[in-house]
Amino acid sequence: MLALGMIVPVLPKLVETMLGGDTARAARTFGLFGTVWAAMQFLFSPVLGALSDRLGRRPVVLISNFGLGFDYVLMALAPTIGWLLVGRVISGITAASVTTAGAYIADVTPVEKRAAGFGMLGAAFGLGFVVGPAVGGLLGTTDPRLPFWVAAGLSLTNGLYGLLVLPESLPPDRRGAFAWRSANPIGALHLLASQSALLALAAVHMLHRLAHDVLPSTMVLYSGYRYGWSTRTVGLVVAVMGAGSMVVQGTVVRSVVARFGERRVLLGGLAFGVVAFSIFGLAPTGSLFVAGVPLMSLWGLSGPALQGLMTRRLGPDEQGQLQGALASLAGIAGVVGPGTFTQTFAAAIDPRRDWHLPGAPFLLSAALLAVAFGIATVTVARADPCDNPRT
Repeated sequence: MLALGMIVPVLPKLVETMLGGDTARAARTFGLFGTVWAAMQFLFSPVLGALSDRLGRRPVVLISNFGLGFDYVLMALAPTIGWLLVGRVISGITAASVTTAGAYIADVTPVEKRAAGFGMLGAAFGLGFVVGPAVGGLLGTTDPRLPFWVAAGLSLTNGLYGLLVLPESLPPDRRGAFAWRSANPIGALHLLASQSALLALAAVHMLHRLAHDVLPSTMVLYSGYRYGWSTRTVGLVVAVMGAGSMVVQGTVVRSVVARFGERRVLLGGLAFGVVAFSIFGLAPTGSLFVAGVPLMSLWGLSGPALQGLMTRRLGPDEQGQLQGALASLAGIAGVVGPGTFTQTFAAAIDPRRDWHLPGAPFLLSAALLAVAFGIATVTVARADPCDNPRT
């Protein structure tokens, strides 16, 4: 995740440079890159998840890390936009190993402690996306391709660590058969539909992921338009958000889930998210916007609790498929979210309209989480995830 974060601030600039400084064309091209990356996640996450159920987690993790390492080398050397796009395609495929990391957590963690395990994984992701862009931006001032070389070194080192140290988490007697009918996005979604409670929780996950996309898609435009924030200020606020979420998921989830249980923590986290996004959308000043950041951090309680509840409902030979299915949902959100929120923002500030509501994208996210809260409330009230014999 640190390697992925490092290229975030330099890839748009590299695209612009390769297109002769044409910013408008670079923006369209970079948008295509994002869509293609999300599409690869959608298509290949179920494949890697199902492969990890059949072959074990370790081979998939190793192939992914070595694949990412060589992909960053390709992007560092890419002479044309076409080669850079090929690099993004490969990155989208190999980065889908995040699904396998989630399945590994489910393998090695008792069911009652899985939320804490997913919280630690989320904290690691948060750290990568807080530190990564800062390091990438610093290295990019020297050479826009340098962060790709460093990212390659990190991924290859990660692969070597896995090769020499990482044990297999899924023994052969607990593995399932590989079938293409389940190792694809449609088949993976069928797994989610196999149980009504699992399908409902998957809907909560989808809405959760979609609501999050308002931040990367409109945060810069919204804060600059409404509060006059500079790029530096936006970067600082986003870094604080990431750090807060990292602390919550890495240190708070374990104790809170142990005390209140995954169900209450899920509902509480979603409620914090609804309030936080509402504050972001309604805050008339930047100071009031910042006041919602701690609540946004507490929203991070919901993700690990949600994953913990979902893993309880499936056996060890289906955890990879589950994580692949969830990643496919995230891929759909990654394709749909940016356009939805940017178009909502554009319509909300259009001077030709009779109403003016610049915070509309954040209020839309609050509404999505409110729906997720309603679904989760009904689901956890009627279903006991501990009564499934496949756990």
